[in-house]
Amino acid sequence: MSRAARPRPFRHRLAAGSAALALLGAPALGQQASSPASTTAPARTINAVDPFIGTGGEGHTFPGAVAPFGMVQLSPDTDTSCVIRECYAHAAGYRHDDPTIEGFSHTHFSGAGHSDLGDVLVMPVSGDAVAMDPGTPAAPGYRSRFDHASEVARPGYYAVTLAAPQVRAEMTAGTRVGVHRYTFPAGKAAHLVLDLRRSLYNYPGKVLWSGLHLRGDGTLTGFRETRGWAPGRKLFFAMRFSAPLTGHALVDRDGDVPYKGFQAPGRGSDVLAEKLGKQLEARLDFGALDRPLEVRVALSGVDEAGAVANLEAESGDFDAVQARTRAAWDAALGAVEFEAPAPTRTIVATALYHSLIAPSVWSDADGRYRGPDDQVHRAEGYTFRSTFSLWDTFRAEHPLLTLVQPAQTTNDVVRSLVDSQRYSPHGILPVWQFAGRETWTMIGYHAVPVIADAYLKGFRGFDANAALDAMVASADYAPYGGLGDYMKLGYVPIDREPEAASKTVEYAYDDWTIGRMARALGRTDVAQRFELRATNWRNSFDVRTGWLRARKSDGSYRTPFDPTAINYGSDYTEGNAWQYSWFMPQDQAGLFRLLGGDRKAIAKLDAMFDYDNSKLDYSHAEDIAGLIGQYIHGNEPSHHVAYLYTYAGAPWRTQERLKQIVETQYHASPEGLSGNDDLGQMSAWLVFTALGFYPVAPGSNQYVIGRPFVARATLRLPDGKRFTVVADGLSDANRYVGAVALNGKPLMRSWIADEELRAGGELRFTMTARPNKAWGAGRAARPFSTTR
Repeated sequence: MSRAARPRPFRHRLAAGSAALALLGAPALGQQASSPASTTAPARTINAVDPFIGTGGEGHTFPGAVAPFGMVQLSPDTDTSCVIRECYAHAAGYRHDDPTIEGFSHTHFSGAGHSDLGDVLVMPVSGDAVAMDPGTPAAPGYRSRFDHASEVARPGYYAVTLAAPQVRAEMTAGTRVGVHRYTFPAGKAAHLVLDLRRSLYNYPGKVLWSGLHLRGDGTLTGFRETRGWAPGRKLFFAMRFSAPLTGHALVDRDGDVPYKGFQAPGRGSDVLAEKLGKQLEARLDFGALDRPLEVRVALSGVDEAGAVANLEAESGDFDAVQARTRAAWDAALGAVEFEAPAPTRTIVATALYHSLIAPSVWSDADGRYRGPDDQVHRAEGYTFRSTFSLWDTFRAEHPLLTLVQPAQTTNDVVRSLVDSQRYSPHGILPVWQFAGRETWTMIGYHAVPVIADAYLKGFRGFDANAALDAMVASADYAPYGGLGDYMKLGYVPIDREPEAASKTVEYAYDDWTIGRMARALGRTDVAQRFELRATNWRNSFDVRTGWLRARKSDGSYRTPFDPTAINYGSDYTEGNAWQYSWFMPQDQAGLFRLLGGDRKAIAKLDAMFDYDNSKLDYSHAEDIAGLIGQYIHGNEPSHHVAYLYTYAGAPWRTQERLKQIVETQYHASPEGLSGNDDLGQMSAWLVFTALGFYPVAPGSNQYVIGRPFVARATLRLPDGKRFTVVADGLSDANRYVGAVALNGKPLMRSWIADEELRAGGELRFTMTARPNKAWGAGRAARPFSTTR
């Protein structure tokens, strides 16, 4: 593509945030200008993506280069000096308001609320003196100041000018490789610092062991094992350069080594072929260069030979890798094309982009991967994936992937989950896994709804009975999270297990999806057992007070009780009774009956959104962000709640709340996400909501209709069919759904079936200024619930 024809990337100075949009008179998300001229013609979705969204505030996204679901996330780290929990703001490595860049590392989470990674940090240095420590922003070593105006980010590409070395740094990435391109100042010596000491969520002693090996052909390979979020995580790399080394030093900065063994060759010199230790660095010298230096880096979780093979499997220079990755992003993002004003296009396109970063590839090009047992296995006929933030992503991220990705992606996910159970030392499915290793973060066994949802939607690229066996094994594993008591008592007792109320209802939902899949497979005995377990949410719901509450092993509810309290290890997980009293996605009608009927349910929903928080302080609690009353959009337990008015026969109230949420929680700026993106869940919520429907209960094969936020959208489904959403008359004034038609016929119910969507066709909304209170009001029109 010629330079003149290249789409304009997002430069940081052009993505200055919602204030700049307001100055330009552009409508915010959810506000559609009434003139038809305000919408743009269908354009490539890739051109609207702004990777800077979420890099400030609570979003925890990174702006660097990554391929769709790539093993490598090559991105700048602005500061890695913090220690563990002090690092919350730097969970993604890059923090928008930091003034310096410390280096470019190859692994990052997109939007996690906890962190690790930041592996294999590289930083260019020019001139004769080479600092080997990053220093601080006030007294920099190899770190450098930078200007946001010099930054460029687009899918698969990142660039910035580093002020201190006067180096233009560019990054791109393939599936298992990252490629750097550094343009050094003329006449100055070019160097790279490779620092294996640095890490995200670092602490003294995190690196258990590491190694560097300079091979005869100039390839630098290495590894490190860390004790971080995932214990005993091993990562290997291979690195090749476009210019020959003129010198190098491999050094161990560890000053406290009681036993060093015997002297290897190279006494008194750092010009070594190998260095092993816990605090390793390399200085790589190239002399003065007359062209940019390209550095190709591949990763592997298996061994250094695997990293070399991965490097050779993705050939080509910087431009070739960038072109392949851009084409891959263009195809992936092209699964959804839509018409909307520029701010809305940017926010929704970026949400789709963030939804396609994880779960990431973990197996090597030859299929080998390191599993949860720390042994090497081979994925036969599929690609093993990891980075499963399942407590978050079962809700909307995985259901979205079933619609916008080829079937192989979902089949790969399911096979990866099932094989993880097969090799798990505990014999259970992943809870929160990355790099093949379990972290035991969050609650539930939410790999179960991911598998069930896929099977019930018709995905067949895996052994369904083996998958169901893995699901049952996880749900019956008594030592995990109070499951033993749950199976005996019908609830998790708070005097034996923290966060018991949340665990009870989440287990019950997971059990319901097991029952659904077992029923579909004809395994009646399993279905009946788990259908009964799915009603256990009732055992922790206090009908007298109208709240989900934690019970003790003697059957009494724990006191004192405050429905607004949020504390670690309390009755609830990252929330309180206001959020968790609505988590019965399989049986919302049953809940509403216990609350006293539709009117009382609606009144309680209103009380949640309208709650006065002025006397509450949640500053001690991470992940509590994006509050609208007691609705917390910055964390997942609330994500389905706005849609619950529809279950009470008032879809128009859902439409009002959705507008309130999208206008306050999403913006086209670095602070544009109200909470952690959580590996795509916050973003997937917006993609679904912008289209006009949402999977409240994955496993039901239904999407609850909300209201669209784009004038027109086309989903290019995996089998080649197209499903189009049209919003006639959409504007800021026309915020309600007056009527809905499916394939030209009036649709009187407030949900659409998955099979209807996959068949292709058109869902047409007529938007109006006043609500149609009759539409979707009848009980027969409402979405699925086990209680009718």
